Amino acid sequence: MAQTTANSTAFIEAQQYSQFIVENLPDMELPEGFLRDVSDFPNGTTLNIKTVGSTTIQDVAEGVPLNFNPIDTGTITLSISDYIGDAWYVNDELREDGNQVEQLMALRAIEATRSLAENIETKFLAATNSAQTGADLNLINGRPHRWVGSAAANARTITMADFIAMKLAFDKANVPQYGRVAIVDPVVEATINSLTNLVNVSNNPMFEGIITEGFAREHKFIRNIFGWDIWTSNRLPVLTAQEAIDASSYGLTSETAAVGDVVNQFMCVADDQCKPMMRAWRRMPETEGWRDSDNRQDKFQVSARFGYGAQRVDTLGTIITSASNY
Repeated sequence: MAQTTANSTAFIEAQQYSQFIVENLPDMELPEGFLRDVSDFPNGTTLNIKTVGSTTIQDVAEGVPLNFNPIDTGTITLSISDYIGDAWYVNDELREDGNQVEQLMALRAIEATRSLAENIETKFLAATNSAQTGADLNLINGRPHRWVGSAAANARTITMADFIAMKLAFDKANVPQYGRVAIVDPVVEATINSLTNLVNVSNNPMFEGIITEGFAREHKFIRNIFGWDIWTSNRLPVLTAQEAIDASSYGLTSETAAVGDVVNQFMCVADDQCKPMMRAWRRMPETEGWRDSDNRQDKFQVSARFGYGAQRVDTLGTIITSASNY
């Protein structure tokens, strides 16, 4: 009698597993060059950094002594405030009975590193938002550095006027033209792509700032608009409370941003003196492994310690937009 599927069921493996493993789709990180890396902070928990202001020039007359004027000084601080990590293990029984276990563990290590990088970047963008005063214009040299997208009422979407106004704000704050970047939500990209008046604004296929080859190649560059090199990120902070900001005196909107709206960030990263944010590492992400003989397990962990601080707010701008409207 011939062998058939009916009388040979023991030899039919209904469930098959591919050698291919589907991984998470990573959201590419922003470059390290977006903030100042503080190197002179090897110990302690808080670093104090001195600041100086501008001098005031006075008219001089013959025979009249000059006034002795002090220069404004101050202090900014940076603290080691974040301590994050991940841990996992694989037991001997899984190694003995399992298949592709080493591939699984390699992917687990990669995923841990990626998750830490995403967490670190999310904290950076959140700290940048905290550097400004919420529900406030954050005026510098008479121009606002924070407002709600100036489209039609309640739309809270970005317009060409917003890019122009932010350029003016940075110009009035004496921010260098070089190295200006904007980090926006993908919904804002959809808005930009929908603008019918976006003609001959951008003819730059490449990043015009100081970061070229060093920028993560996979991170999505949109275009250059009025000197802003615009990139997208899914890790921008969202509002946890409403913000009513009246910018109507500056040709913008008087609008209330809603809970869940996205904080799109504009900054200058031309050099360490210009960057609005700084960061210090106490422990860069590192992975260690050891053998737990009692439990017959190989254990691994990765951890990092770091902190962020605001270095200056005159090179920082925010435009709040809807998380869904475009």
